[in-house]
Amino acid sequence: MLSIDQIQRLLPHRYPFLMVDRVLEQEEGQRVVAVKNVTINEPFFQGHYPQTPVMPGVMIVEAMAQVGGLAVGGVPGSDLLPLLAAIEKVRFREVVKPGDQLVITATVQAVRAGVVKVKAEATVDEKVAAEGQLTFALVPKGDD
Repeated sequence: MLSIDQIQRLLPHRYPFLMVDRVLEQEEGQRVVAVKNVTINEPFFQGHYPQTPVMPGVMIVEAMAQVGGLAVGGVPGSDLLPLLAAIEKVRFREVVKPGDQLVITATVQAVRAGVVKVKAEATVDEKVAAEGQLTFALVPKGDD
């Protein structure tokens, strides 16, 4: 398990764009299972169907991408940064609302010449809310 402090050492994202609250399982370079707690305090709920709050699909995909990034390059000391290069075969199957807990699983499918394909799935109460294939390009980290 990784705490939010450990996650922030691995991911460059910060509020309001950090979409991973906790890592439950990690098989280094292969698979990560993480949690995103969805609360009414999320900034996007102010403008996205405010009378009937629904988590935007693009934010679900961003959460899956961050977990995918942890699966691909979330190894401390790595000199490569996984950047999202492609999003394919994404399907939204369930509405995600405030109070839900997204459990996101990202599994590395293929690694080839600085490109990594990941299968990602986000569930709420064991029902698939979204799934898709993400491609990451591995690039050198900046000196900043």
